[in-house]
Amino acid sequence: MPHTARPELDRDVPVLMVRVGHYPYSHSPIGAVRSFGRLGVPVHAMVEGRWTATATSHYLTGVHVRPTTGREPAAELIETIRSVAHSIGRPAVAVCTDDESACLLAEHAAELAPDLLLPPVPADLPRRLADKGGLYQVCRANDVPSPRSATPATMDELLDAARELGYPLVLKNLAPFSRLDHPLVSHTTVIHDEADLRALDRGPAQPAVLAQEFLPPEHCEDWFTHLVCGPCGVPLLVFTGRKERDWPPGGGFTTLAHSLPNPELAALATDLCRRIGYSGIADLDWRYDRRDGRYKLVDFNPRQGAQFRLFETTGGIDVVRALHLWLTGRPVPDGPQLVRRFRVGRLDLLSAAAHAWQDRRPPRYLLPTRGTVRAWACHDDPVPLLYELARTAGTATTRTAGRLTGHFARAR
Repeated sequence: MPHTARPELDRDVPVLMVRVGHYPYSHSPIGAVRSFGRLGVPVHAMVEGRWTATATSHYLTGVHVRPTTGREPAAELIETIRSVAHSIGRPAVAVCTDDESACLLAEHAAELAPDLLLPPVPADLPRRLADKGGLYQVCRANDVPSPRSATPATMDELLDAARELGYPLVLKNLAPFSRLDHPLVSHTTVIHDEADLRALDRGPAQPAVLAQEFLPPEHCEDWFTHLVCGPCGVPLLVFTGRKERDWPPGGGFTTLAHSLPNPELAALATDLCRRIGYSGIADLDWRYDRRDGRYKLVDFNPRQGAQFRLFETTGGIDVVRALHLWLTGRPVPDGPQLVRRFRVGRLDLLSAAAHAWQDRRPPRYLLPTRGTVRAWACHDDPVPLLYELARTAGTATTRTAGRLTGHFARAR
């Protein structure tokens, strides 16, 4: 792997990792903490508890324990974020790791401006993009390919949409905050028939889901673009890569991926961001449908993606470092992206086993090689991995076993 330089960030400008909701097992924040910490930038993080894995990183300057559920009134959440930012004592670059915090920061940028450095994104845009139905309308308005979708308001409408779109059917929780408050499904879920769909019926409550056309995996490839855009959607840094495995299989988060330059996909992503005026970090998920030769946008996350550390230029720039450079008035150096892999250890092992069982073949699980970025394991910051292993030994193992059993049962 080519030697990477150490970019010069302004060490006088700290970073605040902003979080809304309960994500104690997420590996997204620890990646950003390490990325900044290795360059000497002070990093503060909002965490669920003092002994979460992120809070144990020796690269963290400030631990701010602020447990939230996402169900609190917006004014209360904003005051929580503002008080943490103000306590740092100087303006900090804000980095969001969830859709809810990205929406709040955009909508209340004026209130937070004295304490946080934020990209000038249109106030309503992150919420529209993070809302699955809103994204579908954005795609249609801008001639961006996407799977056929519907946003039913009742269970009867959901049943009608399923009949029109056909089975299998993909269901996704519709919007930020509602996915935390009253989710219909726990994650992106494939529904195989009407009986499965009726089993989700919550009575008179609105489903709050997006019903989406199923794109068969045997005809498709999963890709993503991670990027940073300046004012008016001008691209500052763009990466592309391909997902190889996820957990739970078929609708979960990435457990194995590799970076792969794809100029066509990069152009699609940056053209969309220019058209809508998106500014800041974004993580876009695409499916390449070999049947019609088109990349179809399935998700637009207005924040850093969980696997963002997969992507780095030969000059040592990733998306969070690029954001810091831009918001502190420094140029963002261009450069080719490194070709490497990203792996989420134990969960990728389970994903490999699930795919092998489904395809009736031996598992193809390769040990990490040189150039593989690992979500938790890190020689210069080992404690978060040890704590994550200890913390998840009980609850995560039980939950994972349940999901694996359910996956095998459906595959039969």
